[in-house]
Amino acid sequence: PELLIIDEVGYIPFAHAAANLFFQVVNRRYETGSIILTSNRAFSAWGEIFGGDVVVAAAMIDRLVHHAEVISLAGSSYRLRGKEKLTTETSLEQRG
Repeated sequence: PELLIIDEVGYIPFAHAAANLFFQVVNRRYETGSIILTSNRAFSAWGEIFGGDVVVAAAMIDRLVHHAEVISLAGSSYRLRGKEKLTTETSLEQRG
């Protein structure tokens, strides 16, 4: 496809073999096709996400950001908007 969208990288850690396969996808698209990728994890945590392989993580980040526009969002979760009271109550209940 002209555009590959990958959502929530890092939500579930990759096993070593899966990290290598994911790298191959990124590497094959490098400079040939567009990727939109979302993650709630900083690049500094990607070694941990990708089976502890910091070399694969660094090579992948290198390819992803080379011609990229990186957009970093900070702030409260959009999904939790309007539910601040609920999350505060749940937190207090868990503390017990």
